[in-house]
Amino acid sequence: MMKKIIIVAVFILGSLVSQAQEGQVWHTNIDEAISVSKKENKPLFLFFTGSDWCGWCIRLQKEVFKTPEFTAWAKDNVVLVELDFPRKNMQTDEIKKQNMELQQFFAVQGYPTVWFTKAGIDPSGKTSFEKLGSQGYMTGGPTVWITSASLITSKFVKYTKEEVKGAKSNKKSIEKAMKKTVKAAKKATVDAVK
Repeated sequence: MMKKIIIVAVFILGSLVSQAQEGQVWHTNIDEAISVSKKENKPLFLFFTGSDWCGWCIRLQKEVFKTPEFTAWAKDNVVLVELDFPRKNMQTDEIKKQNMELQQFFAVQGYPTVWFTKAGIDPSGKTSFEKLGSQGYMTGGPTVWITSASLITSKFVKYTKEEVKGAKSNKKSIEKAMKKTVKAAKKATVDAVK
C-alpha cells in the first residue's frame, strides 16, 4: 500500500508542468511552453523521446543535453519541451494525448527527434506551428550538435507584439489546463490508495 502511494507521488511530481534537469527547465505541457516561448521570444525545442527504452535518446541526453555547453546554449536560445513516449514510466492521459497529437503533426517516425518551431494561432483560433527544422542524434558531442541546432534556430523570426499579446489572452486556458492536470493527478493518487 505504501509502495503504491510512493509510486503515485513520484508520478505526480514527474508529470506536472515542467521538470528541472541539471539547471535546465524541461516543460511537458505544450501550452505553458508556448506561453514561455512568446514571453522570452525564443523558439520551441520539441524533444520527442522514449526516455526509458530508446538507447539513442538516452545517449543523446548523456552526450549532449546533460553537458554544460548545451545547458548554456539552451538557456539563451530555446524553450525546452520533452515529449516522452515511455514504456514503463507513467503519464497522465492528457500528456499522452498531447504528445501523440504533436508526434502526428510533426510526422515523427523515429526517436530521438528534435523539432525547432515557432508557435502561432491560425485563423480559427487553434495553435499552429511554423516548422524551422529538425535533427536527431549526431556524433561529435555538444559542439557539433549545437552548431547544427544554431543553424536551424537562426531561422526563427521574433514574435511580434500582437503574437505576444495573443499569448497573454490564452493565459486563462493554460491555467485551466494546469488545474485539470493537477486534479487528474490527485484523483490518480486517491484511486491508487483505494
